Amino acid sequence: MSDPTTHALGHAHADLMGVKFESFDRGREEITLRFHAPDAFITPRGSVQGGLVAGFLDEVMGWAHVWATDQAEAPLNLEISMSLLKPVLAGPLVGKGRVVRRGRKVIFLEGELFDEAGNLLARSTSTALPTPRPVAK
Repeated sequence: MSDPTTHALGHAHADLMGVKFESFDRGREEITLRFHAPDAFITPRGSVQGGLVAGFLDEVMGWAHVWATDQAEAPLNLEISMSLLKPVLAGPLVGKGRVVRRGRKVIFLEGELFDEAGNLLARSTSTALPTPRPVAK
């Protein structure tokens, strides 16, 4: 099984986020990805724009489901909820995403975003539809 960075090659969004695979825990259905928030994501307030924080969380939750299904499925979001707990600064970030519950018609996902020191910066949940994984073009 290959890592997400292999599948994300050529996808500009993954390149912008600096996505790097770290690990997948099959028992917990939890993936850990590393990101790099570029200076271009920073607002005049000095932190990453909120919608872009949601993008990091969406990425890590989605890859959790992809890996949990042995790369056969990808989630199609119906709803994402996010809580920003601390400012997300430019630089390295660690994301953890997990499958909470997977049914035939609906899946529930969670994501967390940390700084390199392990401080929790943001968390999210998603309700999504399981769909066949699109083939990269």
